Amino acid sequence: MVITISREYGAYGRSVAKALSKRLGIEYYDVDFVRMTAQKSGYSEEDVSREGELLSAGSRFINSFLSTSAYNSSYDEIFQAQRQVVLELAKNPCIMVGRCSNIILREAGIKTFDVFLHADHAFRKAHALELNEYGKMDVDRYMDRCDHWRKTYYRAYTGHEMGDYHDYDLSVDVGKIGVEKTIDLLAGLLKDVKEK
Repeated sequence: MVITISREYGAYGRSVAKALSKRLGIEYYDVDFVRMTAQKSGYSEEDVSREGELLSAGSRFINSFLSTSAYNSSYDEIFQAQRQVVLELAKNPCIMVGRCSNIILREAGIKTFDVFLHADHAFRKAHALELNEYGKMDVDRYMDRCDHWRKTYYRAYTGHEMGDYHDYDLSVDVGKIGVEKTIDLLAGLLKDVKEK
């Protein structure tokens, strides 16, 4: 069983993956993608971190304009390296956070259980303030930018819309259910799925 978790910024994707990893006794991969993709691609961890899941509309336009059979952008090369990492990791049971892993694995014919985590803005903002990743930028603007860039990246490399229920086995509003109950719900469901 490979579990993929897609998420809105601040919807506790990493926390849920980490807790499920402990409960189910399988590895989870989130920030590890950066290191593994850097090794695979030859790009620095800083480049992979910056371009490995975020794509602005302007960058997408330039990327699609410049991408030809003779030229691959850094975004394209990093995505291809990331894709290889996702496929290699899926050889064993694990949990993967983001990186278009649900679509990559589906297209490769690998069985997955795909989850999308979301919540209202106020709930996610409270978590974003705890994470303190926004630097000098306004936290609301930072959240909007992260969500927009993730969605643009996802659309550019999968042709799908992030959050569309057709691409997930389960969509969970973490804000309404709560983080601990979300973990309990997923752990229970996934143990049942695993046993079947």
